[in-house]
Amino acid sequence: MNQPTPAIVTLIAARRLPRLALLLLCAAYVLPGFLGRSPWKAQDIEALGYMLQLAQPVMGETISWLRPTLLGNPDPDLALLPYWLGALFIRLAPAGLEDVFARLPFMGMLLLTLAATWYAAYALIRHPSAQPVAFAFGGEAKPADYARAMADGALLALLACLGLARLSHEATPALSQLCFGSLLFFGLSNWTRHRLSSATSVALGMLGLTLSGAPTVALWLGIGGSVVCATAQADPASRRLRMLDLGVLALICLLCITTAGALDLWRWRVVSHTLLDLHNLVRLTIWFTWPAWPLAIWALWRWRGQLSRGWRYPHLGLPLWFASVTVGATWLTGMTDRALLTSLPAIATLAALALPTLQRSLSALIDWFTLLFFSICAITIWVVWVSMQTGLPAQPAANVLRMAPEFVPSFSAAAFALALLATLAWASLVKWRTGHHRPALWKSLVLPAGGAVLCWLLLTTLWLPLLNYGRSYGPLVEKLSQFTGPTACFQYAGISKAQGAALLFHAKAQLRPMQAPQDDCAWLVVDNANRYLLEAKIQSLGWQEAVAIKRPTDKRETWVIFRPVQHLTDQTPAAAH
Repeated sequence: MNQPTPAIVTLIAARRLPRLALLLLCAAYVLPGFLGRSPWKAQDIEALGYMLQLAQPVMGETISWLRPTLLGNPDPDLALLPYWLGALFIRLAPAGLEDVFARLPFMGMLLLTLAATWYAAYALIRHPSAQPVAFAFGGEAKPADYARAMADGALLALLACLGLARLSHEATPALSQLCFGSLLFFGLSNWTRHRLSSATSVALGMLGLTLSGAPTVALWLGIGGSVVCATAQADPASRRLRMLDLGVLALICLLCITTAGALDLWRWRVVSHTLLDLHNLVRLTIWFTWPAWPLAIWALWRWRGQLSRGWRYPHLGLPLWFASVTVGATWLTGMTDRALLTSLPAIATLAALALPTLQRSLSALIDWFTLLFFSICAITIWVVWVSMQTGLPAQPAANVLRMAPEFVPSFSAAAFALALLATLAWASLVKWRTGHHRPALWKSLVLPAGGAVLCWLLLTTLWLPLLNYGRSYGPLVEKLSQFTGPTACFQYAGISKAQGAALLFHAKAQLRPMQAPQDDCAWLVVDNANRYLLEAKIQSLGWQEAVAIKRPTDKRETWVIFRPVQHLTDQTPAAAH
């Protein structure tokens, strides 16, 4: 443990971020996007569909909570736990608030993710090998103060990551995996200090990941993290204790394996890749983890004296293992950003390790780049909103009309007030950061985190009606209801699970697979993309086209509505616009 540390931190620089400011920043990030938003396509509304099917089964229909289905098809990843939580909260919801209540456990998951990341970073930085250089005459940062300031930096780095914003506000298994992955990260980080609470966190994290559709990732993270925890105890006298630790962690892994096997949760989705795919993975990782990844790479370089034996230094080995496994899972399972989401707490922790090694010129470069980037983004959001409200300048409003025809802007005093308050807070933050203040480790990440929170809040207040119109199925279902009138049942054929969930939620209708027309279910909905495969069967069952309804913001997505032949009239329109 005598490897040199590159961290040189004074007692003054290790001051903590004011708690009230940090809590307000987290609240401003968590609440917008969960409240007042319609379910967006496609995974968000699809997950809600599974929850609705579990919580509100059709009379006479048998629903298995171990095999949630939507349109008769189970979830290919078998992510049970997030659907269970959403369905339980839907059962508690008043009429009309099902989607709001379904998001409540996911809101708690995001809060738990932020808290677990902070405490994981705090525990890792308390390790002796992560502490800064001791000065000859004193004045260096105290271990607890240093760890607290670094944990503040890790949380700010997590909030600043561009890929976190949208996916962490959707009620999908991806957020569940992020939450339990961060809980596992915290439990392993804190293992040598509080074994009982850490074992509980590890067990909950691994079981949660297993029940959220990622049993293989849970095992890889747990087994590799166990090795880091065991080898970090270098004292030979603790050998017996290390064996006991490994035994406990082995039992937790065995419990996950047994659970996954009993519930048939194992799914292998390894796909082949090319060098072009590697290029796409690198590009995805660069924008998704920005701005944490440059700081993480810088930290690995500056701490390279310990990196060669990283398994002996948990502040490097554990987050590096978590990041490697999750990025590898992204590569092997189709390179979706949802798989990459679980890597963010570990990458943010590595980014925090760069803070005590940053030179003043590099810190200033980060500040100016962040200031320009997020200020331009915020100004753009405001200009487009003003144009939608007033028509001036005219070009942004014309662009919105071209991309979202039939959209009618609306004014919300509450949304405007929140957006204005956030913008003024950003201006105050910029003024504070560009002023002369006492040094603080976390200062270089204040503007990135504040800018990310500002832009997300502006998007989910000023632009929320536009985003709901463009990203939800609400307008499409509304046009369908205007044509069919109130109806309690639709038959379907060739539609996606997201489209089926939209009919369940927005139309409040029962869904039945296509069959002959029935008196209590006399409308058939078909996705036009699959119509040519079903044309002969549709006609043989006695259906004929009544209208084609196009999604306002995507003309390629069209529903063709059929009704019984004998009910058609010569006046039936051929299309709805």
